[in-house]
Amino acid sequence: MSLEIFSNSAAETRALGRRLGELSLPGDWIGLTGELGAGKTCLTQGLAQGAGVDERVAVTSPTYVICQSYPGRLPVHHLDLYRLTSPVELAEIGYDEMVYGDGVCVVEWFERIAAARPGFGLSLRLEIIDESKRRIFIEEEGIRGIQLSSKLKQVL
Repeated sequence: MSLEIFSNSAAETRALGRRLGELSLPGDWIGLTGELGAGKTCLTQGLAQGAGVDERVAVTSPTYVICQSYPGRLPVHHLDLYRLTSPVELAEIGYDEMVYGDGVCVVEWFERIAAARPGFGLSLRLEIIDESKRRIFIEEEGIRGIQLSSKLKQVL
């Protein structure tokens, strides 16, 4: 089952992320797709706040560093796979350790490498409608994805 949400501003996108962060548990995986400027990093900023990352910490796109980790109630591992091309590169950055670790793993551009999709959690596709409005499709993956989506629906 999937869920479609509309966001009318960056603040609303961050609020959705914050709710996801509040609901997340150790080992959760959130995959994000969408063109540049769709709001993937904006959503991650909110998720980090919801996971207890200090709001003074700058959560930025990890495009050039591939991965940034932020300590909080729940560690947030924020990855950007745009520049990677193979499962070998995923292994080199310790992807499995992050995905199956003690934090929440937020992965931008996961669709570029099929092996990046673990089969559980949520995948979110963000579409630009206009300068401030976004359509966000949320798809469940596995039992944990169903649980997380169900909890999210209750708070929206």
